[in-house]
Order: sequence, then C-alpha cells, then structure tokens
Amino acid sequence: MSQSQLYRLWNTTSAIPIVGKRVFSFAFSRKAPYFGSIHPRVSQLRPNYAEVVVPDRRSNHNHIGTVHAIAVCNGFEMAMGALAEVTIPASKRWIPMGMDVRYTAKSTSDIVCTAETDQAQWDDADGELQVRVTGTRADGTVVAEGVIKLWVTPKKDKRA
Repeated sequence: MSQSQLYRLWNTTSAIPIVGKRVFSFAFSRKAPYFGSIHPRVSQLRPNYAEVVVPDRRSNHNHIGTVHAIAVCNGFEMAMGALAEVTIPASKRWIPMGMDVRYTAKSTSDIVCTAETDQAQWDDADGELQVRVTGTRADGTVVAEGVIKLWVTPKKDKRA
C-alpha cells in the first residue's frame, strides 16, 4: 500500500522531538479549520487507527464545567478523518454519512478520542463502512462511544 500525503506528513513531523505532533495537529486543523476550535492534538496515527486528544480546557467546556459532548464528537470526526486518509486504498474515496454516539460518563479530564477499523473493511468496501470511535478519560473511563458511518466507493476514472 502506498502512503498517503497525510501519512507522509505525519511520519515526518511526528519524528520531531517535543513539537512534532503539535505541528502536525496544527497543520491538519488548518486543512479543516473547524477542528482547530477544540485545540486537538493527534497523538497516534497509522492505517486503521488514529488517536486525537481533546484537552480539558475552558473553551471546550459545557455549562457544568466538563468537556462538551460535541467537542468529543469533533475529536471523533478528526480521528476518523485522519484514519480514513491514511488507510483507504488509492482506488477508493470516502465521505461521512453520519455518526451514532452514546455518552456514558462525564468528561472530566483530557479526552483521548480513538478511531479504529480493520483493513478487510477497506479492502472489501463498496458502500457503507463503520469506523469505531471511543472517548476515554485519563482514568480509563469511557465517556463516549459509537460509530461513524462512511460511504466508500471506487474513484471515478477522470479520463472517461
């Protein structure tokens, strides 16, 4: 499998001590500016797995002082998008269809948002593909979980 442009950028920037992952996170947030609103940090990225940290900071809080559920969902969306870009076969394309999420506990710390798939899902995809997402507090408690549904189809031949 050839590496996507995003994966090459991750491999280059994340190797820089101390600031590399922050540089990558900032650059990725510039590509999709709404992600920047949650001040995310991509902490892991590889085919079929991505991890984004949504910080416990006032700008991400709801009225009860915990990380807002929608900030967590933004973390899920960012993790899913990064995963999709570094995993999808070059002959296919994807677009999100929807998200089904359950909120299971208060988000009282930084939240680690993970997105996961299996390679067979991508290899066999022609239609709906479900990406598993989980949000976890620093103490290991799952605060939200669900799936993001993608529509995956073959790329059209531009020469046709």
